[in-house]
Amino acid sequence: MQSGDQFNEKDACFITFQTVDWIDIFVRPVYKQVIVHTLNHFIESKGMIVYAWCLMTQHLHLLAQAKPGINIADLQAEYRKFTTKKILEAIDTEPPARRDWMLNRFETSGKLLGLIKEYEVWQQCNEPIHFDLARIEVLLDQFDFIHQNPVRDKVVDMAGEYLYSSARDYSGMKGLVNVAKLPAIEQQLAAAETMSGNFFVKYIRN
Repeated sequence: MQSGDQFNEKDACFITFQTVDWIDIFVRPVYKQVIVHTLNHFIESKGMIVYAWCLMTQHLHLLAQAKPGINIADLQAEYRKFTTKKILEAIDTEPPARRDWMLNRFETSGKLLGLIKEYEVWQQCNEPIHFDLARIEVLLDQFDFIHQNPVRDKVVDMAGEYLYSSARDYSGMKGLVNVAKLPAIEQQLAAAETMSGNFFVKYIRN
């Protein structure tokens, strides 16, 4: 696992996008679809490769990579900007009181960042954490962490039941995002699921 500039361009990057003030934006389908559609757009047209993802109410986890010649930090910034625009376009579907409250929070955050007349949906980007794709055991831990988010929050009992995650793809179903499944990871997850009836049992739910 590496951070900063000490990484190989073939590494996968763990990226987290967090909403400002941890606002529960992604409780409504319209905003969830913005995330899904934009991920697929970036996969198809922007050179992003997504190995794993999970969307919760206030954050998005990605394990991703940029195709050769493309900078992952640039993709991260562009994704942040693109989804902000789409979320703001969809915000008129909110009840007036919630819409005004959300816009106020986004505007306040923009002002704090020195952005004049701009809204900020996301907090400042975290620095990507880089993972060697050849280190399967380390990657398994990262897949586990990403996919188990809704299980830890008691949204579902098993990771594969959660719609807005790549756990479905790795459990033999078709997910919403066109992920690039890693064969070695898929085999390990299939073996773990066969043995336990679930993805992993590392995290014990209280």
